[in-house]
Amino acid sequence: MSCNYRLLVKNAKQVVLICNNGEKYMTKHGMQHLCVIENGSVVIGSDGLIKAVGPAEIIREQYSEASFDKVIDATGMCVLPGATYMDVHRAGGGIHFTVEHTRAAESSELLASLSSRLIRMQRAGTTLVECKSGYGLELQTELKMLEVIEEARRTLPINISSTYCGAHAVPKGKTVAEATKDILQVQLPRLKEQMSAGSLRVDNIDVFCEQGVFDLGSTRSILQAGKEMGLNINFHGDELHPMNSAQLGAELGALAISHLEEVTDEGIAAMATARTAAVLLPTTALPQPRARDMLEAGVIVALGSDFNPNAYCCSMPIVMHLACVNMRMSMPEALAAATINAAYALGRSHTHGSLEVNKHGDLLVLNTTRWEHLIYQLGGHQELIRYVVIKGNVVYDNEKTVDL
Repeated sequence: MSCNYRLLVKNAKQVVLICNNGEKYMTKHGMQHLCVIENGSVVIGSDGLIKAVGPAEIIREQYSEASFDKVIDATGMCVLPGATYMDVHRAGGGIHFTVEHTRAAESSELLASLSSRLIRMQRAGTTLVECKSGYGLELQTELKMLEVIEEARRTLPINISSTYCGAHAVPKGKTVAEATKDILQVQLPRLKEQMSAGSLRVDNIDVFCEQGVFDLGSTRSILQAGKEMGLNINFHGDELHPMNSAQLGAELGALAISHLEEVTDEGIAAMATARTAAVLLPTTALPQPRARDMLEAGVIVALGSDFNPNAYCCSMPIVMHLACVNMRMSMPEALAAATINAAYALGRSHTHGSLEVNKHGDLLVLNTTRWEHLIYQLGGHQELIRYVVIKGNVVYDNEKTVDL
């Protein structure tokens, strides 16, 4: 093949595809048997998509006449997909404390803080991230947050999935009914206008379904309205009390529900049947959610961070490590949960989450001969991640890696 390509990553000791048959998610047994090529190479085209992945000798023969903008010799190293980092609430402190500061902040200030955090996440191996609003609780500030997320999407290489979370808390001075009415009659209609005009792209809708916050009825109304606007349902559920959020999400066709520390057996069964992903958050959850029960039931388990001041973690390798230690997940399960299943929870597993032809050329190159070290070494990712690549472009070149 004599074409010009953006990137060749060659001779890697391991190339971790995750899956190789176009799977949109993995459950139970599949998560224990990841697809790994020993001594492999990856070709990424000028459009940023993967053109070939396979044994190094075959890639060398097939592309002997090709030219590449950049070649990475990954001899003795590992290649794997970039992680998907879910649940970034950009500001924090207790919700109402943060609401006051977010309402007062200039957009430029919010963009600067968001950008610095996203760059830190990118250096820790994240290539797709979910960013949420939710610290405005009224129209103008929610729009301001979503506009900041949109600007970050335009200016940074990291892939962003945007989530409207106007129902993150009930504003001071309002009842649940009043807050719900404002979202349904004021916030969502304006959001729809902005989306229709092409000035704002929002992918998901979130509600904090909890006692003293939004009850099942209010949650249903808001999520259904968002779904009718074309938003994916991806919401907080069964966190502090068993609210039957899992059953509601399954009924509404939710893509994902996060937290689930208090989910019931019936809720687990409903999510497994509906193929609604469980986004578990090891950095924030006490007690820990029942990951093993969910996996055994066939639930699509994903991992997230719940990034906020109470869980200020920019590192998906640390999230995966904690999932193994505290939730008794295996390392292959944790990696699948942080890649293909996390991408599924954002409706992106057809383009992200595994190293397969025609998916985005987003990957990590690790300075180690076995991929498990990324999870095994708690906090060791800063010395392990040699390159972070997004759409075939090297966005992080780390010369401070340490040979194992």
